[in-house]
Amino acid sequence: MKKKILTLLLTGAVLTTALTGCGSSGNSGANGGSSETESDTGSLAGAPESDASSTGRAYKVGIVQYVDDASLNQIVAAIQAELDKKSEELDIFFDYKNFTYNGQADATTMNQIAADLIASDVDLIIPVATPVAMVMQNATAENTRADGSLIPVVFSAVSDPVGAGLVSSMDAPGSNITGTSDELNTEAVFDLMLAADPDIKTVGLLYDKSQDASTAAIAAAKSYCKEKGIHVVEKTGTNNGEISLAADALIASGAEAVFTPTDNNVMTAELAIYEKFIDAKVPHYGGADSFALNGAFMGYGVNYVELGTATADMAVDILANGKDPASMAVRTMDNGIATVNTETAGAIGLDYGMFADKCSSLVEIQTAEEFQ
Repeated sequence: MKKKILTLLLTGAVLTTALTGCGSSGNSGANGGSSETESDTGSLAGAPESDASSTGRAYKVGIVQYVDDASLNQIVAAIQAELDKKSEELDIFFDYKNFTYNGQADATTMNQIAADLIASDVDLIIPVATPVAMVMQNATAENTRADGSLIPVVFSAVSDPVGAGLVSSMDAPGSNITGTSDELNTEAVFDLMLAADPDIKTVGLLYDKSQDASTAAIAAAKSYCKEKGIHVVEKTGTNNGEISLAADALIASGAEAVFTPTDNNVMTAELAIYEKFIDAKVPHYGGADSFALNGAFMGYGVNYVELGTATADMAVDILANGKDPASMAVRTMDNGIATVNTETAGAIGLDYGMFADKCSSLVEIQTAEEFQ
């Protein structure tokens, strides 16, 4: 495969759309909500409903993202942009503006959002990230519609759909659910880690042990390190404070590199911890490009704009074309993209030039809070 180096200023056009967090669970009643409640992200909930298309076909689409972080924001913006595009192409109205929510990484909030969406009789739900996908699937499985059917669920950015119990298999999900996966090639991440520093003896694993998305990747990381004779130090946290302390502990333990899978709770803490790793000259490898955006040495995985677009396309196929989610294979993307923060690489003095021949593409990025 021809390798290439890209300079990243990712799809600004997509991100000009209003991002997620359009209110909390309290902004939607049986009619999808009509109040204008400003969320902590500054976007408006319950935007006035647009006119339906001339065909008379209109669908209510719930979009629920797990938490506010750069990758998930990017996915939601791409989903919304693609739904708008398909609305024009197919002359069908996809109403997501009244039904877009941020779960704020809180189980109570996510369950209330699920109840609101079901009460609003939405036609389909798109949960973004594993924890919220599990909540939406459980809620819809327990609530049949008037015709006896279940509300279709099309998840996005679920790293291990089978392991999380969301689908029976990747090829034939079963029930009312399918979606897109950002499954991480953990072995490939560690291959790059050793390419940059073949003499590593101790690796730190930093993650939230309550996240199902981390389970398979952490197991794979341990297996890899055991085979290579590399000592592993594990530290976990469930919030920014705990994750910051865990980062300190990994540095104190002598970890020469740190690995985090596609863990959204660590992702939200990255801006608060990346300088700790820089000061200690410890490269942090994460399972998404947003880790690198927020200061980590490298993020590895998929293009989240493409992932969000594919998710929206699957949702449209179900609503407009009558596809059955039970028989729609879970879609996976090219997960071999290495994104390197050039500022961090320079600060810790680590060469990454050899990465270009070991991944499908190498992207260079500088530290920022959100993709532009």
